[in-house]
Amino acid sequence: MFGVAGNAMACSIKDFSAVAECDGDQGVIRVTDVDPLGVPAEVTVYLENNGADLRKVGTQVIEGSTAEGVTVTFDEKWKPRAEYRIHIAADKYVDDDLPILVAPDKSCKKADDTPPASSEKPEKPGKPEKPGKPEKPGKPAEKEPAEEGKAPTPSASESGTPAGSGGTNNLPSPEGDSNLAETGADSDTGPIAGVAAVLVALGVGAVIYSMRRRGSSMR
Repeated sequence: MFGVAGNAMACSIKDFSAVAECDGDQGVIRVTDVDPLGVPAEVTVYLENNGADLRKVGTQVIEGSTAEGVTVTFDEKWKPRAEYRIHIAADKYVDDDLPILVAPDKSCKKADDTPPASSEKPEKPGKPEKPGKPEKPGKPAEKEPAEEGKAPTPSASESGTPAGSGGTNNLPSPEGDSNLAETGADSDTGPIAGVAAVLVALGVGAVIYSMRRRGSSMR
């Protein structure tokens, strides 16, 4: 019974875990041991490349571990998706690797990449430029005198003959001429002609009468 219980309490690879994260702008790899027995454990971290050790990051020893866990930190400027092999050696209990650790997709931001705080004072606007002096207006262009001997061309309204003015419009209408042709004279022409004929007849008669009397007296 004691042997079984002792083996159950023994240190194992399951007591260890690792993570790649950022400490500010610095990349780190942290390994934690939760072995309640406090067995000293040596932790070694390697950068992997196609399944082979490319570089040794470092080695640290975890001592006095508890069930709450004890953590050691490795400074490592890991690149996104970089792979790391972590080997654990704890006395005679553990001599094994943790599962391959893969770094996050994004690297740690540098201080220069941090956006400026909104509390910063805005830049002072530059002094406005002085406006230049307005240019003097140029002299108006002089009108060219009309050529000598040439009268200005009348407009279309001036050149046309106004309605109601002289010209063919003042001629009598042909209707008046036709009326005169039909009647032969004015309505008073007939009586006047008759009176004139009577006077002429009377005058001729008087002349003949006087001539007869003169002739008889001479005899």
